Amino acid sequence: MADEIQRIVTELPDLKGVTGVWTVADDRVAQGDAAFAADLGIALARTYGSEGQMWQYKSVFDYLLRLLATTAGPENVAQALRLVSSAEVASRKLDRYTASLLASSHEAADLVAAFTGRASEELRACLVHELVLRGAVVEETPGITDWATSSHWGHHPLGWLPLTLSDIEGNADLPSYGICGTSHPMPYGPSESRELAVIADARVPSARETTTQATATAMRKAVANWAEESNGRIETRVFDLTAPLDVESVPNALLMLGLQCLHGAGKKTALSVAVLPPAQAWRVLFASASTGGAYNFGSYGAYGRLLAWQSLAALAGSPEGATADEVEARVRDCIWHGFDADTKWFRQVAWDIGLVALARDRRRLAVMAATDTD
Repeated sequence: MADEIQRIVTELPDLKGVTGVWTVADDRVAQGDAAFAADLGIALARTYGSEGQMWQYKSVFDYLLRLLATTAGPENVAQALRLVSSAEVASRKLDRYTASLLASSHEAADLVAAFTGRASEELRACLVHELVLRGAVVEETPGITDWATSSHWGHHPLGWLPLTLSDIEGNADLPSYGICGTSHPMPYGPSESRELAVIADARVPSARETTTQATATAMRKAVANWAEESNGRIETRVFDLTAPLDVESVPNALLMLGLQCLHGAGKKTALSVAVLPPAQAWRVLFASASTGGAYNFGSYGAYGRLLAWQSLAALAGSPEGATADEVEARVRDCIWHGFDADTKWFRQVAWDIGLVALARDRRRLAVMAATDTD
């Protein structure tokens, strides 16, 4: 086995295609030799890990990890964990990816090894919430419950999240992983809810912008990866109104706020606005955070869940330090809208988001728009 691994490692840079290496790994794993795939991945990382842009290495390593993490059987899980825990490759980003792969393909009871054997705290934390997103009751899973309910990881960012899903989160768009690819829905675009029209001579109270840098940053957390890792742009604004705003007048208000994303809308360019349930707002933010934009892969499920709630909390005006229950209550109190317009600001490819949160007293209006392109 060592000779075959060394041969593959040596020949890898000269390969014009890597499907032959994939086939070797497939055959070994099918024969019950999952250790071969992990050993090969570690050997490749030891030799080429610092040259991560070499496409042959990236393709084969990802294939080996997907093969182990998505193939049934405790030995495959154990070897996937050994691969990503090796000193040659260990990283927080890889832990997040691995947790998503494992949770997509195994029941919670089959992943206990991650909590009893060698695995990082980051991988464990991510795996807990990846499983929660897929409906697992981690608090009742022997081998996981002690770790998931302990206080020792309360300092971790994901420790803020509950171990059960709110009904707001009940329609999360989760990826389906194959050995060679990933598929996931993209819940962007016009809402299916009723459309609101711009009303001629509608009464709109005057507005004063109150956006702070801290609030703008918090509001954009779910879509920040679009701008930081892809070609996206984002606009986040908060306004205080001098009087309560009628829900029917939200389209008119949007046109009066001087939003960059709506420059030119309402004249020759139509504005589409629709009332949304809070669950749809969360769904859009979760997808944008977890799966990314045109040129990146997002933060995966666990952090996607956290980032979606952080953006919702800021849009809804939740105070800093609020608990998950307090944020959810504030989110439910808001009147949510989705909007879009065929303006030059929006890329009009596939990644366009417009969200509005109107506070319970209808005197605070928060707007977030994001767009990306390939």
